[in-house]
Amino acid sequence: MRQDLPPDEMRLILWTIINSIQDAISVVDENGNGILFNNAYLKLTGLQEADVLHKPATVDIAEGESMHLKVLKTGQPVRGVPMKVGRYKRHVLVFCAPLYIREKLWGSVGILRDVSEVRALSDELQRTKQKVRQLEAKYSFDDIIGGSSVLQQAIQLAKVAAATPATVLLRGEGGTGKELFAHAIHHTSSRHDQQFIRVNCGALPENLLESELFGYSEGAFTGARKQGKKGIFEEANGGTIFLDEIGTMEVSLQAKILRVLQEGEIVRIGEAHPLTVDVRVIAATNANLEALIEEGKFREDLYYRLNVFPIYMPTLAERRMDIPLLAEYYLHALSQDYNRPGAELSTESTAMLQDYHWPGNVRELKNVMARALINLTKDETLVEPRHLMFSLNTPRHATSQRQLHTYQGETLGQLHATWEKNILLDALHRAGGNKTEAARQLAISVRSLYNKLERYSI
Repeated sequence: MRQDLPPDEMRLILWTIINSIQDAISVVDENGNGILFNNAYLKLTGLQEADVLHKPATVDIAEGESMHLKVLKTGQPVRGVPMKVGRYKRHVLVFCAPLYIREKLWGSVGILRDVSEVRALSDELQRTKQKVRQLEAKYSFDDIIGGSSVLQQAIQLAKVAAATPATVLLRGEGGTGKELFAHAIHHTSSRHDQQFIRVNCGALPENLLESELFGYSEGAFTGARKQGKKGIFEEANGGTIFLDEIGTMEVSLQAKILRVLQEGEIVRIGEAHPLTVDVRVIAATNANLEALIEEGKFREDLYYRLNVFPIYMPTLAERRMDIPLLAEYYLHALSQDYNRPGAELSTESTAMLQDYHWPGNVRELKNVMARALINLTKDETLVEPRHLMFSLNTPRHATSQRQLHTYQGETLGQLHATWEKNILLDALHRAGGNKTEAARQLAISVRSLYNKLERYSI
């Protein structure tokens, strides 16, 4: 640095440089008391200078031990120690080094690198992966409720399919119970004691979905694990994979699925040698695959491989006789969650439920029962028509009996959530259950739509 500058100007320049650094900087003296903190540090921790200046080095720590004190004790630097600091408990990596002046330990300087955003993204990715996958079959055919002829026909077909190794394609609108059937087929099959893994093909972008399904080798791409990673097909070897929403899968990835079905082989990303796998595939879609083939968005050869044993899932409107039984089931199943034990449906409510057209099928029925329980007061046990809230823009024949919801003390957030959930149900109905089309009409990404559907259990 120039030696001809006045001391005050030199201090100003040094202080400006320190404050221009994006990483948080803290300095303590030989006694471990704070003497210097830059603006990035104050912003990161949410503390004021008066909170830390001339205060012990431990004052900013939310979780962990002081690296300043460790450096002052050992005289050695520390690198990349994870901690939580400040008022907001931000995740940071701490780098500390001793300050020696004329061979005397004068203090310690620390740099705090904020990794909260990276950590949040990593956690979000893990949560997304957990949504995409499910590692055991939880339901059997005994868990499927209803005695209508169309439902019983689907159950009988599924039981026949369960006794064979054939690939099954479950087709039907959203909310008709395709995943429930997939669980039951695996549970009854000869593979019932092996892995059952659910993969939501629309919940992850193509590159992440490919690495999840097929795995990758060491160094296959930036961020790949050093030792590589097994894919779901390898993990499920001997078991069953349920490919939900397969109609959303990109054409390039469909070719790899075709190879699994034809050859029983997969190839990890970054490798050339195939691996043999023995996996039973159950696929499901609410999309018109025939139309997607015409548009070049779905492979015809894959369609024929998947369509070995198709099973059509009836809509709730096609099985109206099952509505009272399902409604009572969900009312009782959810009553403990909403602290409304003993809740029952009135005759008028049952008639209204049977008259409604159910664009969201069984999933919407469950939501309507949950709303009804929320709308009951503590002294009420009988669900009346005024407690029922259906999706918006219902057909004219169904709106004649529909009751408008009146304000009953909900928060604005609760009302907004109800409104948004209804809009999502309507958009799905208008799009014929096609989530990609619904996302396009709502002008949001498919991934954002899936997150919202997950949030509202749609």
